[in-house]
Amino acid sequence: MDTIKYIFIFVLFLWTTIGFSQEEETILWQESVVLHWENFKKKPPKSDRIAAITASGISYQFSAIENRSGEVTIDFEVNTFFYPNKSWYKPKICDRNILRHEQLHFDISELFARKMRKRLSKKNFTKRVKSEVNTIYKSILKELSNFQNLYDAETNFSRSKEKQLLWNRKIEEALKEVL
Repeated sequence: MDTIKYIFIFVLFLWTTIGFSQEEETILWQESVVLHWENFKKKPPKSDRIAAITASGISYQFSAIENRSGEVTIDFEVNTFFYPNKSWYKPKICDRNILRHEQLHFDISELFARKMRKRLSKKNFTKRVKSEVNTIYKSILKELSNFQNLYDAETNFSRSKEKQLLWNRKIEEALKEVL
C-alpha cells in the first residue's frame, strides 16, 4: 500500500472538575444558539453559595495519514458543547445578567476551540501525531481554564456590571477574530 494510514479518534471533554461520556445530553455551540435557564437541568446543591454553573467543553477527533515521504497530514474536527445535565442554577437568585455571564462561559469555550482549530491547521505533524495533537489539546485546556478563572475574577462572577459588559464585548470581538 502506498500510504500508511493511522486513524486516531479522541473525544475528550473539558469541564472544570469531571469528564463526560458521549451519551451525555449536549448542546453544540452555534452562533445562533443562546442558552436559556431551561437548559440548566441539574438540581443545584442547597449549601453552595454559587448562583449557577455552566458545564461546557471542547471535543476533538482526527485522522492522520502519512505519505511515502513521511509527511503526516490530519483531518480534524473540534467542537464545543454545553452539558445541560451537569449545569445548574438557583432560580431565586438568578437573573438575565447571570444568564448572560453563564452564556459567556460557553462562548469562551468556543473561542478556545477556534484557537485549537487554528493551531491544528498550522502544525506540521510527524509520526508522533497522536502525542502532538494531545499536547496542543492540553495546552488549550490549560489556557481555557486560566481564561475562565480570569473572567470570573474580573467580573466578580457577574456582580460587576461594568466589567461584565467589557467582557461581553471582548469575547464577541475575539470570536470574530479567531475563525
